[in-house]
Amino acid sequence: MKQSQGTQSSVDVFEALRRASPKVTGGLVRMREASYADGIVAGKYKVLAALAISVVIKCEPCIKAYVEMARDKYGVSQEELIEFLNVAMTMGGCPGEEWALKALRYWEGVAGTQVDTNGDSCCT
Repeated sequence: MKQSQGTQSSVDVFEALRRASPKVTGGLVRMREASYADGIVAGKYKVLAALAISVVIKCEPCIKAYVEMARDKYGVSQEELIEFLNVAMTMGGCPGEEWALKALRYWEGVAGTQVDTNGDSCCT
């Protein structure tokens, strides 16, 4: 049974966009592959940097994607994730902390773990 357009997954929508615009979306895919490949700097650190940037610019779909990529593709530990979230919070201030908490919650969902945040935030 085919999903209606309103219930398509983001993967399905992306695939439809790739078919409609293969040059641009293909270029983006190649750019990501080249950017996150191991070089002088290991790919996992590049992905963690992208995650920190995503937290600061408050891009929730990006946060989710980079958390999943960091854990599933690059084997990033929770401790490594936290260090990069610390950088994001430093650069983003109080709002950065809230978005870092979103990233940590996504991590918990991907990793099947829970981190006690006590419901604390800088704004409460």
